[in-house]
Amino acid sequence: MTEEKKVNFSVQRIYLKDSSFESPRSPDGFRDQWKPKVNLELNSSHKLIEGGLYEVVLSLTVTATAEETDAIMYLVQVDQAGIFLIELLEENARLQMLGSFCPNILFPYAREVIDSVVTKGSFPPLMLSPVNFDAIYQQGLAEKARREGKVQ
Repeated sequence: MTEEKKVNFSVQRIYLKDSSFESPRSPDGFRDQWKPKVNLELNSSHKLIEGGLYEVVLSLTVTATAEETDAIMYLVQVDQAGIFLIELLEENARLQMLGSFCPNILFPYAREVIDSVVTKGSFPPLMLSPVNFDAIYQQGLAEKARREGKVQ
């Protein structure tokens, strides 16, 4: 009788790795009419810690600028991280877990940190819209294939 080995995935820990908040126009900016342009940049990375343990870091940078002057009202940077156990998973599926599924788990935590920091900076709440990490991961794969000359 053979023992079938099963894929193992679990969240080991979720933690805030780094965060910063800047409000360069304070307190003068509070007198301006609040009509911001909000820009979101996000990136994720992962590294093998040991065995099947991986650290995944979701990095978000939110910049709010005044609509009229493009002056930065606030800048928030958050690195939300997690340690994930992923064992017995084929490489492409493992990479998709690390590049899409794990960042999707981390995003609500990062979104909460951003909203909390922004309101503590005396600005209106900022609730970021959900992100389709699977689509971002697929775009990354397509871009990598294009750069390597595999797709025209």
